[in-house]
Amino acid sequence: MRIVCTGGSGFIGTNVMDALITSGQTLLNLDFKSPRNRTQEKYWQNIDIRNRESFTNALEQFQPEVVLHLAARTDLHGKSLADYSANVEGVQNLCDAVKNITSVKRIIFISSRLVCKIDYQPKTEDDYFPTTLYGESKVLGEKIVRGEMNCSDVDWIILRPTSIWGPWFGTPYKEFFLSILHSHYVHPRNHSIQKSFGYVGNSVYLINELIKDIPDALKKRTLYLCDYEPISVLPWAKEIASLANVRSPYEVPEFVMKAMAKSGDLLRFLGMKEPPITSFRLNNILTNMVYDTTPLQQHFPVLPYTASEGIKLTLDWIRSGSVPDEIS
Repeated sequence: MRIVCTGGSGFIGTNVMDALITSGQTLLNLDFKSPRNRTQEKYWQNIDIRNRESFTNALEQFQPEVVLHLAARTDLHGKSLADYSANVEGVQNLCDAVKNITSVKRIIFISSRLVCKIDYQPKTEDDYFPTTLYGESKVLGEKIVRGEMNCSDVDWIILRPTSIWGPWFGTPYKEFFLSILHSHYVHPRNHSIQKSFGYVGNSVYLINELIKDIPDALKKRTLYLCDYEPISVLPWAKEIASLANVRSPYEVPEFVMKAMAKSGDLLRFLGMKEPPITSFRLNNILTNMVYDTTPLQQHFPVLPYTASEGIKLTLDWIRSGSVPDEIS
């Protein structure tokens, strides 16, 4: 198949590109950043999805059968909604372009769990509760997809990655792993926290299956992308430490972690972009985050990697020395 991956230079994109290269697909990565994995550079074209003309021209020249739309600004540092124009204008540009490209059969749009706050369970697929500008931008992107694509002959699906981890990852899950490896991670005492996290190899497997074909029951749906079984954070952290042969994480009283988070808030106020912990991040740590994965599980019942296998592969990658400077 001829497949365009927008944002193929990012974390999930790098892993998807690896899998698609291995399977022998005809690929094009459209991204204004060069690939994290330098072996993928021959598939890359320097394109900003906000530039309507160049983006449309690149799509028209390639004539893809499938588009995987990953390109987005994903940090939380924006000062206004306009800072996240890639997540709104970029989606609009893609929807407009594919109306005139008859080769396109399927589009997989990647959104975010942050269209709702962490402890909010949406009642419907278009029920929203964002608390960040990034989340608001992803809400607008999802609304554009439904408004523009519902009457299209192109099959489409929206996937909301929850918290995905694994090789080529960046903030904040890179820091989580490194804090354990450096024996810095501490866990709030007496807190059993359940999370719908996802190993990137499993996410790539699901994306690749949808690239091949979107089952009728999943077309025009908005679904969460993560491993089917939630993890318990402390046992997961202990397993990472055990497999890395480092000290097991300490458990500390919650008030100590709140004090650490307040210090992180001050550091961020003073200009530090990514303090080790902030009140926002601590709230995310303490809050259960479990999503219903039944729709995907019914069609793809077995994921290829266990959490333990994912940990081992991630540790191997970290130790390999192939981590680029910008995410090391």
